[in-house]
Amino acid sequence: MKFQSEVKVLGMKASKGTMENGTAFDSTKVYTETPLDDSKGTAKGFASAEFTLGKADEFEKYKHLPFPFDAVAELEIVSNGKTSKTVMLSLKPTARSAASSKS
Repeated sequence: MKFQSEVKVLGMKASKGTMENGTAFDSTKVYTETPLDDSKGTAKGFASAEFTLGKADEFEKYKHLPFPFDAVAELEIVSNGKTSKTVMLSLKPTARSAASSKS
């Protein structure tokens, strides 16, 4: 199931290399502001959620922006039959974010 969501991007991190065992890695992590579940009255405020967005070079598209910035994320809920997870497919800074980067 694909959907779009307005998000606040708190940070991003590119990672590329090879682990000691020879396994290669190449990704960009996106950290978004996520409200804590306050339904039980035991939490308040925000945490950050981590998503993987493409390869390490994806970071280059966003590093010029002032952080945090607002964006529209295309997300998809996927499942292996037992558990579900949310995957970030794309990220588009909003016009307000793009305008603030030019000041």
